[in-house]
Amino acid sequence: MPVVLIAEELSPATVEALGPDFEIRHCDGADREALLAAIVDADALLVRSATKVDAEALDAASRLKVVARAGVGLDNVDVRAATQAGVMVVNAPTSNIVSAAELAVALMLAAARHVSPAHAALKNGEWKRSRYTGVELYEKTVGIVGLGRIGVLVAQRLSAFGMKVVAFDPYVQPGRAAQMGVRLVDLDTLLAEADFMSVHLPKTAETVGLIGAEQLHKVKPSLVLVNAARGGIVDEGALYSALKEGRVAAAGLDVFAQEPCTESPLFELENVVATPHLGASTDEAQEKAGVAVAKSVRLALSGELVPDAVNVQGGVIAEEVRPGIPLAEKLGRVFTGLAGEVAQQVDVEVRGEITDYDVKVLELAALKGIFSDIVEQQVSYVNAPLFAAERGMAVRLVVDPDSPDHRNLITIRGTLADGSQVSVSGTLVGIAQRERLVEVNEFDVDIEPTEHLAFFTYEDRPGMVGTVGGILGEVGVNIAGMQVSRQTRGGQALVALSVDTAIPAETLDDIQAAMSAASARAVNLV
Repeated sequence: MPVVLIAEELSPATVEALGPDFEIRHCDGADREALLAAIVDADALLVRSATKVDAEALDAASRLKVVARAGVGLDNVDVRAATQAGVMVVNAPTSNIVSAAELAVALMLAAARHVSPAHAALKNGEWKRSRYTGVELYEKTVGIVGLGRIGVLVAQRLSAFGMKVVAFDPYVQPGRAAQMGVRLVDLDTLLAEADFMSVHLPKTAETVGLIGAEQLHKVKPSLVLVNAARGGIVDEGALYSALKEGRVAAAGLDVFAQEPCTESPLFELENVVATPHLGASTDEAQEKAGVAVAKSVRLALSGELVPDAVNVQGGVIAEEVRPGIPLAEKLGRVFTGLAGEVAQQVDVEVRGEITDYDVKVLELAALKGIFSDIVEQQVSYVNAPLFAAERGMAVRLVVDPDSPDHRNLITIRGTLADGSQVSVSGTLVGIAQRERLVEVNEFDVDIEPTEHLAFFTYEDRPGMVGTVGGILGEVGVNIAGMQVSRQTRGGQALVALSVDTAIPAETLDDIQAAMSAASARAVNLV
């Protein structure tokens, strides 16, 4: 039974979502020695933010297949080291977006109405109504810096307050923003126009210090600034100076450059309301995150593609592409069975209507199938490209919208060490999207890729079909389907079989000898 190690406190719904198929263990991920001891035989590791998953931890985990972060950020996970180790890294990118958006709005309201200092004064027995006069959000302009998932939610909520919304995000098209009632502007325009500003960017080399001293000299002195994204995007020293000098009216902060942060000059200011990184700290967000990564762990440990994996190429998978994933993997396994060795060059060709979408995942699925019967380790969508690179296999994805004979067609074509080529093609047919093999080594076929297949290439002549059937009948192997294909009369021909049980190796040799077949290959897809 696979071992799932939970290294931090997660919601009970997380364990429930994992189900009964795993052995659940617990440890304190913040205790380094305890983590390194517990991770040795773990197949999956679930963490939040306190557990450091670095190269040392990954080296200690010989069986680890997936690291799941029950949250959005991955600052505590070495994704590069995990990828090199073939370990999938998943998170819950949408689990806390509502909670984070709501906190940003809460900080904005609290800063605008001086809620924090007014509360503190009242608790100290002081009634200071006139001192803490605030400002309304209604009919003011709010600048959203970063119009991603959280930024969009904040924009929607603040629009309901009657605010005018402008946004800076170089990766968003103006038309998409306009559909949401948001006007896209450059950063300088946003700084000049905004009465309120809320930051919603990831922390990258490009965004660290994006709102610094220069930018804070361009804003209105009435500006209320909120950062509930990542610490360091707003320069805290520059913000302190701007607040002290009256160049910024107030700030609401949930994140800091160094965390945990319990001492900061900003905390001395009455016009700052601060919280200790509470963006994801709601019951709902924690439960969503735990359940989401539990589902991802189940998929990862069963060898399936995980949509929320951050170190698997392929991007968002369109519904139109999904049915082709298992087909591509089966084609990869058939390809390996036909080749009998590791190819030097492999092209994964995708043709037809699905090329309107990102089909990178079909290349990954094909590679996963190619190596499933070659290497001893479990092959995943993470390490399949690594296996190809280690073996010097050059891999190329070829995309062509033109598919003359089929609505969509996936072909795996490879060159072997002796220069010969191997190819196999498949498609999906009908409303039920049934899988079919339609080409093998340039021979046209039409056969279902069942659990047990066999392919014989021979010189076209009478009696060969009976020969195959007779030998299989003698050993009790039932033929479920058979196709004979030839390119010219009397030339090379192919018999493609689907059978109910695996063909013994000696029987395969007997058939090859009886047919004087140039090649005889069996492929078992179980």
